[in-house]
Amino acid sequence: MDYWPLILGLIPSIAWLIFYLNEDKKPESLKVIFIAFLTGGLTTIVVLMLQIVINKAYLRIGIQDHSPLSFLILATLEEVFKFLGVYYVISKRREFDEPVDAMIYMITASLGFAAVENIAANFNTSLPTALETTTLRFFGATLLHTLSSGLVGYYWAKSILANKKKMLVFGLGLATLLHATFNYLIMRYEPIVIPTIFLITLAIFILHDFEKLQKT
Repeated sequence: MDYWPLILGLIPSIAWLIFYLNEDKKPESLKVIFIAFLTGGLTTIVVLMLQIVINKAYLRIGIQDHSPLSFLILATLEEVFKFLGVYYVISKRREFDEPVDAMIYMITASLGFAAVENIAANFNTSLPTALETTTLRFFGATLLHTLSSGLVGYYWAKSILANKKKMLVFGLGLATLLHATFNYLIMRYEPIVIPTIFLITLAIFILHDFEKLQKT
């Protein structure tokens, strides 16, 4: 059995996880970080099964694959289920004790989610193809997941501070829209200059939000 699809699939998520954890001024329990990562990975399986069902429904109701609506539906599934995973598994734990934790654990779960996607993308491909896929997903899909989930975490934290659930709903909606927009840009533009600029711009805002939350 070849282990390189697993190893290569994990590298982008582990690398980004190390980056974000180093940005955290109050380190979280590694045990809970692992649980959040695993939760995100398991969420991927749930979303994949739902996606299979929905793709079959597309054919019946006339929604075309890779249409803006199909991208929006898939992005909604991913963002909502990543959030639900963290909400039900992590947010009730005693380690979830400050607003910024919402952002940290959402990003961690998103990296678990992306890891399973990356591993699946590397199966049944040659090693050179998998290396290319891993590189593209490091700066593309994996980073996107951290940014969209980080945005959800930011508005979740704000909803906790202000005791206004509508802020969380807004964050989920905005993250879904940005997620769907990136997926559309990736399919629409070659080379990927425009999607890359989109991600870099989003990253600047998310990292700024992360810094703001750590000061609250």
